[in-house]
Amino acid sequence: MNLIEELRWRGMLQDMMPGTEEQLQKEMTTAYIGFDPTAESLHIGSLVPILLLVHLQKAGHKPLALVGGATGMVGDPSFKAEERKMLDDETLRKNVDGIRKQLERFLDFDPAKPNAAEMVNNYDWFQHISFLDFIRDTGKHITVNYMMAKDSVKKRIEGDNGMSFTEFTYQLIQGYDFFHLYTAKNCKLQMGGSDQWGNIVTGTELIRRKAQGQAFAFTCPLIKKADGTKFGKTEQGTVWLDPKRTSPYAFYQFWLRTTDDDAESYIKIFTFMEKEEVDALIAEHRQDPGKTLLQKRLAQEVTTFIHGEDAYKFAVEASSILYNKNTADLLLSLSEEDLVEVMAGVPQHEVAKAELEAGKDIVSFLAETGIFPSKGEARKTVQGGGVSVNKVKVPGVEMVINTSSLLRDKYILLQKGKNYFLVKAV
Repeated sequence: MNLIEELRWRGMLQDMMPGTEEQLQKEMTTAYIGFDPTAESLHIGSLVPILLLVHLQKAGHKPLALVGGATGMVGDPSFKAEERKMLDDETLRKNVDGIRKQLERFLDFDPAKPNAAEMVNNYDWFQHISFLDFIRDTGKHITVNYMMAKDSVKKRIEGDNGMSFTEFTYQLIQGYDFFHLYTAKNCKLQMGGSDQWGNIVTGTELIRRKAQGQAFAFTCPLIKKADGTKFGKTEQGTVWLDPKRTSPYAFYQFWLRTTDDDAESYIKIFTFMEKEEVDALIAEHRQDPGKTLLQKRLAQEVTTFIHGEDAYKFAVEASSILYNKNTADLLLSLSEEDLVEVMAGVPQHEVAKAELEAGKDIVSFLAETGIFPSKGEARKTVQGGGVSVNKVKVPGVEMVINTSSLLRDKYILLQKGKNYFLVKAV
């Protein structure tokens, strides 16, 4: 497998240092990507670097996943409008541990294999380096002119907020990471997003000047939606890889709701499907976009990769709650977060929870919540078997709605013919 050719057809290659492809073809190469520990979980914006490491390992090379315990104390200023908030030691350690556990699920760390993945934390080497030692032994090798020429630095300095000395030194700190891994682990390649190019080549320059060595680099494009808006953001906020932050159902729905143009791009980037299968699927999808074949396959592949087969199957089942008959048990099993997600777009009504504590007959309940315009129409429809509560058909007008009818102690799902209504107890 030619790694560069694989990434090129997938649209995952932007800038590449001369000699990189030849190096990868010549021998098993150790390469690394850094992950910024700004939170305890990675989000889908981190999926591309994760996939780069997975592709690297599949091609027979050795991946290093660097968690920036030291650089996280500074914050990468690359193309940011203002300085990031610095993290305290306890939060940083917690975030690093969380990210480490996530990354270990996607890469093969079997030490018996020559290209086994490794986790590294740059705090492990920076904690032993004093400021004076760093500026004496490393800072002297990179000129201020060289650092000032970087686009990420120029944009900040020319902006309204300027750039602190702490942020200015970030590229030198990241460059030292590459130098350290080059000398300690024979790491000859760094990968990352296109916004990291300036920081990465600082590392190759430091290796050249300080170690008289040769190192390589390539970057992938930053993922954007076809309409130019930011990838990975929804009305609910960031889409996380941690199921506690973003449920597998919500994660699945994110991919399912992508546009046709985005799906054609994402199916190449975020899955491991072969080119022939991808091309065939795109062609089939274009013949009948209404079937959303591309979105369904994309959602399946990515959800299974991140959360597993069982979580994917649950997400599919949960998606069918409003359309399939025998889903009452599944409805009861939904978390509140998933319930709200599933019912997004369903008309909502409110009822005072205190009224339900004494119980209310189904006819009065339907009329007073506004689902039916009158008790007479509600009674007639119930008697005709046209009303369901929480996916169970109402047996008759004698049924009583009370707090035991609430899902997650807060919601009741009502069905009137083919129409659904969500009643929230407040």
